[in-house]
Amino acid sequence: MSLRFWSCLLPALFAAAPVDAKICAPTWVAGWASSQFRPTGDAALPVGTLADRTLRQIVRPSLSGDRVRVRLSNLAGTRPLVLAGASIARARGPASAAIEPRTLMALRFDGQPDIVIPAGADYLSDPVSLPTKALDTIAISIRYVGEPEQTSHPGSRATSWHLPGDHLTDAAMAGAASFDHWFNLAALEVERCAPAKLIVALGDSITDGKGSTTNGNDRWTDRLAERLQADRKRRAIAVVNQGIGGNRLLHDGLGPNALARLDRDVLAQPGVTHLILLEGINDLGTLTRDAPVSVDAHRAHVARIIGAYRQIVARAHSKGVKVIGATIMPFVGNAYYHADAQNEADRQAVNAWIRQPGNFDAMIDFDRVIRDPAHPDQLLPAFDDGDALHPSPKGYRAMGEAIPLSLFD
Repeated sequence: MSLRFWSCLLPALFAAAPVDAKICAPTWVAGWASSQFRPTGDAALPVGTLADRTLRQIVRPSLSGDRVRVRLSNLAGTRPLVLAGASIARARGPASAAIEPRTLMALRFDGQPDIVIPAGADYLSDPVSLPTKALDTIAISIRYVGEPEQTSHPGSRATSWHLPGDHLTDAAMAGAASFDHWFNLAALEVERCAPAKLIVALGDSITDGKGSTTNGNDRWTDRLAERLQADRKRRAIAVVNQGIGGNRLLHDGLGPNALARLDRDVLAQPGVTHLILLEGINDLGTLTRDAPVSVDAHRAHVARIIGAYRQIVARAHSKGVKVIGATIMPFVGNAYYHADAQNEADRQAVNAWIRQPGNFDAMIDFDRVIRDPAHPDQLLPAFDDGDALHPSPKGYRAMGEAIPLSLFD
């Protein structure tokens, strides 16, 4: 062909492609997550509560995305979990079972509506095209076959609704019973073309949000997510909350200890780049809850707590994750732990290690933010939910406001 032909054709070829066309390399990031485990005592539901029922659960992703998928969990199961189906939609609000019908979509698993999840396993749904904005309210409904074994997150501070039979496409779920737990729901993951980062908050009830308001989304992690989304430069940073009430570094409590769940709840989260670690207050408190111990036992306990921190840092670094240590807040005056001067000395020793440059990649001084300047071994009364241990919603807001966003640049 002649040179003249190509000189005429090339401008037309270039004009056919959009000027702003970009190559998309989509990636998955956890936009919301909850630590799943076997509930015990009052945290477990009465037998039969979920048998052959539809359960609708409400979550709030911290990141925008073009498609979503759901991670369901049978972590605590000893036999396969059988689900007849699942669906997803935008919810009308955080405190309602109603959904926006036009957004309702059936979830599929390997192209099928039903799924059998092996004992101890998680299972991802097929992706669905549900463009999702950060801080949207999303409803996920699952239909149980028979009586499920319980794998849950009892400290949801979010209401879930259930009715007998198939209500996967029920827009209102009128008359549904409710409880404040998440069951078998481990994560909502979002797919994005743009790069993203993920912060995982690993902690106990102070991270889980005890003392925050039900359906209020006012944990310290919620406030952090809101601040990131309000900052145009940092809207590609997600936050997921992996707090468990009563959690400890060294021993199991209501859920497994932090070292035991680190891989699953933190390092396996898609897109994780940062870990905020706020753990240790329950380790300090339980040491002497039943009886005093020797000074040597106190020293050994502090050393084991610091050893656990070192383990978490080393394991996170091996996956390229930065670890931000958060200082332990005061709890003198709490009736459950009845901390004395030696417990306070232990806390100060642990916090001194956290504050020492080089031990963590960075540090958040929650102790300084929330303590009473006149009584540094106690919470500031305005930030105390009333038990001298857990912050109030105002206290959680102060914690979320105190985190430098530059830590995640």
